Amino acid sequence: MNETRRPPAPHPAERARTIAARGGRAALLPSDGADSRITPVLHHVHANGDATIVLPDEHPLVESARRGEVTAMLELADQAPVPLREPVRGLLWITGWLRTLDADEARETALRVADARPDPRLLDVGHGASALTLAPASLVVADAEGTTSLRPELFAQAEPDPFAAHEDHWLRHLELSHRDVVGLLGQHLPDHLKGGHVRPLGLDRFGLRLRVEMADEDHDVRIAFSRPVATAQELAVELRRLMGCPFLARQRG
Repeated sequence: MNETRRPPAPHPAERARTIAARGGRAALLPSDGADSRITPVLHHVHANGDATIVLPDEHPLVESARRGEVTAMLELADQAPVPLREPVRGLLWITGWLRTLDADEARETALRVADARPDPRLLDVGHGASALTLAPASLVVADAEGTTSLRPELFAQAEPDPFAAHEDHWLRHLELSHRDVVGLLGQHLPDHLKGGHVRPLGLDRFGLRLRVEMADEDHDVRIAFSRPVATAQELAVELRRLMGCPFLARQRG
């Protein structure tokens, strides 16, 4: 019996690193449940999986995590770059131990974060805001490719997708200025998905992802490149190829 072959896709650890690098909407959930969902002033996930979280000095969690480590989970939502009915295309959960940094540690950590992602809110650390660190025990990534639990060392060994920093701009441009291209890609959808509203959903080194919005539900489709790409020039070659003969496989139906 022939089985439908799933197209190649990034490893779960790579997908997790990409969501972390994109730095989407975050929520902090302490294990005691006192505050169901806390929105940090700022968050940043480091390459080793540690997360820096900035909260107002007066937040009760700051004092709790200063007295002793608090078990907590940081949830990161990966938002699609174009407006969709279901805008979250992936989630990353980091569970571990949260503690409040002392003044010296906070200054050093703020400088580390600034080197990776400058943000004026970092200037508030020590001046009305406190820095906390979340040391990971486990990570879980969930998206259309599946749900996978990761050890912190696997996360640390992976790299974000090479197009993570430019993906939003490129896909918004595709949506707004090249609907003809999106329409041509839609011609290669399975028959039962044709007629739906085709939207650009994602782009990575392995291929292009489309969201098909139907009357009853949405479907995510991956169109694979002939080989993984690493540069804008290689990407352009593969996109031109896809316009002629895409390799299509349905991920979620």
